[in-house]
Amino acid sequence: MITREEFRTIAGNGIWKQNTSIAQILGLCPLLAVTTNAVNGIMLSLATIIVMALANVAVASLRNFIPHEIRIPVFILIVAALVTVVDLLFNANLHELYLVLGIFIPLIVTNCIVLARVEAFAAKNPPLQSTLDGIFMGVGMLWTLALLGGLRELLGSGTLLGGIDMVFPGLQPIQLLPESYPGFLLGLLPPGAFILLGCMIAWKNWMDARAAERARLKPPAPVATAGCH
Repeated sequence: MITREEFRTIAGNGIWKQNTSIAQILGLCPLLAVTTNAVNGIMLSLATIIVMALANVAVASLRNFIPHEIRIPVFILIVAALVTVVDLLFNANLHELYLVLGIFIPLIVTNCIVLARVEAFAAKNPPLQSTLDGIFMGVGMLWTLALLGGLRELLGSGTLLGGIDMVFPGLQPIQLLPESYPGFLLGLLPPGAFILLGCMIAWKNWMDARAAERARLKPPAPVATAGCH
């Protein structure tokens, strides 16, 4: 079983405090290359969530049977097997999107986010907590990639959810800016991704600083004292 406090800690770490993209700054290769629109970022993040959750529960379940000296090769083997399954599923069911994401699905095997959580958390904790850690670390990656991809797409072409028809045939992107909008090419290029990512990191640091300041200025809770009778 897991306590409410444990659940809140795991969720808070994955989604915000230890966010892999804007706190730990891991996985920059897919972060900058894939997020030319929100759909690409969301779908790659979903693939990563599946791999992280299953890899974490597998490692947590087998951790007492894996010799410490060969743990890293075993972890990589587990992750590679799961990535192969996800890669084949994308190829079979979402072939057009599979072609767009290209090498970045197989590269989940070498993604330091996945291996870091397997080594740092799953190898030391029970299966349930490890599964939740994998899910919420992936959720943290998902919202940052979706936000970054959405901002780049909006700046670059004035639309949102471009490529959604590759996932749900018949749906069309949302045209948020006038069709006459010429587009801002920098938003779709890697330098634009770096600039926007830097802005997101600065925003998180500002939010954390505000929260710390509010906590510092918060008056202490009154201490209950026993009355005299």
